[in-house]
Amino acid sequence: MITGHLVRQARRRSGLTQADLAARVATTQSAIARWETGGATPSLETLRRIIEACGFELRYGITEPDSTEWSLAQRNLALTHEQRLDQLVRTVAFTRAGRDAMTAHAATSTVAAMPIRSGANGADA
Repeated sequence: MITGHLVRQARRRSGLTQADLAARVATTQSAIARWETGGATPSLETLRRIIEACGFELRYGITEPDSTEWSLAQRNLALTHEQRLDQLVRTVAFTRAGRDAMTAHAATSTVAAMPIRSGANGADA
């Protein structure tokens, strides 16, 4: 489904209809629709042509995996169900407190009115 999302996003960002894109890549509107909905999957080369027909470039490469994500997952897996639930409850409480503090700050802060100046020398109009 990732390829379908890429096709739809590129087409929409370029302002093309499915029929417009189909004409550019010498296929049918129904093929574009199937690719966008995940009913079919274009080859990598076809996906590259589709993206280029929309005026974009498809970049891909191989990178090393991010080990920090895996180590975090391993630490969480080592927790008991109760510990994970407690961690979640604390995270939600922290998030709510932050949101409440921001809301309270926004309600009490005022924005000073600045005079509007015009003219080349910045004098009041």
